[in-house]
Amino acid sequence: MARWKALPEELDPQIGEFTRQLRQLVDQGGLSVAALADRTGYSRTSWERYLNGRLLAPKGAVVALAEVTGTNPVHVITMWELAERAWSRAEMRHDRTMEQIRITRARAELGDFGGGTGTTTVDAPPMTPPPAAPPAGKRRVLLFLAGAVAVLVVLGTVFLLTGRDGGKGTPEAAKSPSPSATGAAGLPPGVKCVGIGCAGKDAEAMGCSGDLVTTARTATVGAATLEVRYSRTCGAAWGRITGAAPGDRVRVTADGETRRGEAVAGETYTYTPMVAVGGAGEAEACVTLASGRTGCTK
Repeated sequence: MARWKALPEELDPQIGEFTRQLRQLVDQGGLSVAALADRTGYSRTSWERYLNGRLLAPKGAVVALAEVTGTNPVHVITMWELAERAWSRAEMRHDRTMEQIRITRARAELGDFGGGTGTTTVDAPPMTPPPAAPPAGKRRVLLFLAGAVAVLVVLGTVFLLTGRDGGKGTPEAAKSPSPSATGAAGLPPGVKCVGIGCAGKDAEAMGCSGDLVTTARTATVGAATLEVRYSRTCGAAWGRITGAAPGDRVRVTADGETRRGEAVAGETYTYTPMVAVGGAGEAEACVTLASGRTGCTK
């Protein structure tokens, strides 16, 4: 029975080649996935995703794999950089596809709301003559009905926002719903926050990591790899350090907001709580090593 599962057919060729090289390094090192997790500081579940093409391994994991297998990391990092570009392109295609799906659904709902009388019938032949305009009296009736529906929609929205208690709740609750409550609507399954609702929270616990995260910036400080991790879906970023030593500290900053995370004795990596960002370039991560050496992402 083959040790490795077949890679997904839809996987980008560049990512597939990179994943096969990772598998080859693991095989040459005679490592099980459990041993690999124990020696690199990345969980067994993460390595299973990396080696099966379901998630791109972060740079820190690649460097750690090279170290435990005695491999020169230069070539592996070069392949990782090519694979990360391909992964980013695939994410952009996915985002555009999801956006088009949302637009299509919105148009369909608008068409249903208008009773099929809207302008969504774009497939008619170019030479089809336009329908005859309704009489003036009928137009007035239609306009009146449309206005009535709009009023009902506004009233319904106000009712939902102010609650069913006749508006007796506190003004703050009516005007400013919590970010986590408003942000979770329409997000992928498992994602529990977005934007400011993610600030100060754990990325893994809130479902912002895994397939939803990319490395926005990276730097090497001593033996440690420093990264800014970014989730476009959650609108948040956080700092992470791999190859860490006990006492190493990492922090992330965005628009003056700073969160700090500290490596735990015996662990080789740690990451900070999240900060809300409008884009990947807004966050900066810095590290202070136990030796006193400091550095930041560029």
